[in-house]
Amino acid sequence: MKIWKLVSGILCMILFIFVGFQSCAAGMADALGDTGGVSGGAGIIVAVLMLAGGIVSVATRNSQSKGSDIALIVLFGIAALAGFTMAGIFKDLYIWAGWCLICAILAFISMRRK
Repeated sequence: MKIWKLVSGILCMILFIFVGFQSCAAGMADALGDTGGVSGGAGIIVAVLMLAGGIVSVATRNSQSKGSDIALIVLFGIAALAGFTMAGIFKDLYIWAGWCLICAILAFISMRRK
């Protein structure tokens, strides 16, 4: 699971940039369309939580405590919940929320194996 934590953490930190830019574009579309949507803000929340989860994942990859896995489950779980419930016009947010859900599930599996 050490390799998974390193790889997923690096991917999350890289994906933060893409999700952040897409969220800004979705927020701009929400504002210009005057739809009252929150998908741009939800994307920013998902992006920041992905960045935080990636940093925690890389920093605690060699940790033997369950606390790091619990932190990952909470961070990625909240990101997945926010992404799935507030996607709106930002349909790519479902993909990023799915990635966060996969990371939360794998963190749960890592916690159970310890």
